[in-house]
Amino acid sequence: MSGWADFQQEAPDLAGMVRSRFTHHKHCLLATVRRDGSPRLSGIELWFWKGEAWLGLMPGSAKGSDLDRDPRFELHSAPTDLDLEEPDARIHGIAERVSDDATIAAFAADLPHPAPPPHEMDLFRIEPTQAVLVRVEGDELVMESWSPGVPPKRQTRR
Repeated sequence: MSGWADFQQEAPDLAGMVRSRFTHHKHCLLATVRRDGSPRLSGIELWFWKGEAWLGLMPGSAKGSDLDRDPRFELHSAPTDLDLEEPDARIHGIAERVSDDATIAAFAADLPHPAPPPHEMDLFRIEPTQAVLVRVEGDELVMESWSPGVPPKRQTRR
């Protein structure tokens, strides 16, 4: 399974810009697939820890159940800038549940707020399968994207 570290190695500039959009403010949007196949959108925080990207969820949450059943997801940086002067970022990928209590406890201990006990957190490590950054430059819409093993590409539209 590849991870955030692979993205950083293959496309360091783009990975840095995407990461900055997800750390710009606390909340982002997570899309998962419900049991009936319809989409579910949920607010969430994305954490970068030990060179990887992680999702910490409350135990028994609907989005955690979605990811256990179908690990595909999309994260959106939820831009607050309506004029798109700041880039918009998306990460598509696979979420892998972490069941090791020691890893969960270490992750929780490094959070900037009081850590819940390991049994009070579901933890998922994400494997990006695509990352996209969209921004406006002058009168063009610029889209940069990356997928594992593929050089980053840049597209523009007027």
